[in-house]
Amino acid sequence: MNPAQHEDRWGPAGRTGVSFSPVVDGEVLPAAPWRALAAGAGRGVDLVAGHNRDEYRLFTALNGQRGKITDEVASDALRGLAGGRAGEAAYREAYPDADAEMLFELVNSDWLFRMPTLHLAQAHAAAGGKTFLYQVSFEATEGGFGACHGIVLPLVFGVYQGFGEFLFGPEPPASAVALGDLMRSQWTAFAAGGDPGWPPYTPGRRLTRIFDDPADVVPYPEGASLHLWDQHRFGVLDLRA
Repeated sequence: MNPAQHEDRWGPAGRTGVSFSPVVDGEVLPAAPWRALAAGAGRGVDLVAGHNRDEYRLFTALNGQRGKITDEVASDALRGLAGGRAGEAAYREAYPDADAEMLFELVNSDWLFRMPTLHLAQAHAAAGGKTFLYQVSFEATEGGFGACHGIVLPLVFGVYQGFGEFLFGPEPPASAVALGDLMRSQWTAFAAGGDPGWPPYTPGRRLTRIFDDPADVVPYPEGASLHLWDQHRFGVLDLRA
């Protein structure tokens, strides 16, 4: 099934090629998660949330779009996901050196993964919840995939066959293994005691763990996208059956 064939019913979700999403049905999931968290739901539950820097790059490859994104295709994605011509102009101004493929990747990464994750963390922190945010910036050594969607799986679980070999080749670099060990230890420390080993995210400082070689803690690094989406509120998508 190609979600793009259902864009008339699915709206922006039909553009992305990713057809799986939580459904706000009023019962199992009563409200959009970031709205519920902003209202104080889950305030007493500590949260780790994060995304990868180059999330959508994997999908452009799997969809056969790598190297084929024209300026027209990029413009269509920018207008469809970022709010029409004004949204496109804002992206082009914020990322003046980005070519068509990078703009296409950025707006899809932001709309699907990066900004919803950031807004989730911001809502939880603003409501008084203890929140830890991370970004994976460590790049795959194969295929030019960068820090793509799914790269955390071989890193955290230490399994470099299959998808892991697809991203890192037959022998993962020592830096990948070491970073995976760090990620695993910090995530398990959070599960065991509520402290992953880096400072909490707060609306004022926005401190974010960067999983890279070397790892670091910095204010949220994707500042251009943060400001582009600052006033946006990710609501429930209006899908028609």
